[in-house]
Amino acid sequence: MTTVLVTGATGFIGRRLVPALIDAGHDVRAMTRHPETYDGPGEPVGADVMDADSLRPALDGVDVAIYLVHSLDDPDFERKDAQAARNFSAAAKAAGLSQIVYMGGLGDEGQELSAHLRSRREVEGLLGTDGVPVTVLRAAIVVGHGGISWELTRQLVKNLPAMVVPKWVGTRTQPISIDDVVRYLAGVVGQDEALDRVFEIGGPDTLTYREMLQGVALAMNGRKLPIVVVPLLTPGLSSRWLALVTDVDVTTGRNLIDSMSTEVVVRDTSIREVVPGEPQTYEEAVRRALAERAAALGKEKR
Repeated sequence: MTTVLVTGATGFIGRRLVPALIDAGHDVRAMTRHPETYDGPGEPVGADVMDADSLRPALDGVDVAIYLVHSLDDPDFERKDAQAARNFSAAAKAAGLSQIVYMGGLGDEGQELSAHLRSRREVEGLLGTDGVPVTVLRAAIVVGHGGISWELTRQLVKNLPAMVVPKWVGTRTQPISIDDVVRYLAGVVGQDEALDRVFEIGGPDTLTYREMLQGVALAMNGRKLPIVVVPLLTPGLSSRWLALVTDVDVTTGRNLIDSMSTEVVVRDTSIREVVPGEPQTYEEAVRRALAERAAALGKEKR
């Protein structure tokens, strides 16, 4: 039996990944800064990636760690995420881990990457600084109830009868369902052929952000939205606009928007050789995300 530690176990991906790993037969530790309030499956362990000393007991006896930590809501996120990765790399080496699995971001190496994507690439390298093999999964927008990028899309469609949008709505991306992200993350755990490799993951549909918005509008309202592109709408103004019409804060919104001018599509499908299976379409992922939200709201009203 493999002992797997999941950082960010209470987050958007982590809370879905922990039960999937348990179902696959792994012994799972759910790492959180507040283990006393953790009510999910697995064994809760308290640790903070910014506190190097706290990582040692959390990683003791662990075989594989899945690293789902980032600080998009912090203006100083690049420095913080880099230091956290250094701390984790050293602790993983000291604990004798055989693999670290990291969720990164898509984007071609030759492109001028945003601070958000540039930070993700830096973390990829820093996690392997001390020699523990790293498996990287790079994704674009993850579609699922509770995800920040998905919530931006859903709330824009819900709150606006029409949209005046920046030119980044014409950028191509390759969204992926949360179900497929979890399937890929769980699927590379303990796989020798996945060690020290970077995989690109995405759904079967390559879409512009405009097409993604229209797809959600059709699913939610049965009709498309009027959309007008304003080329001079700057990232700063765009982030303030998002903060006005959604519940995403300005800092997070700005960091996400800065990445939306970068085309993020899958160029390499070798992940399917390691984790076979057809990913969900965007339409199906949207339908499932909306259904999960409706179910969650129904439970809250009981």
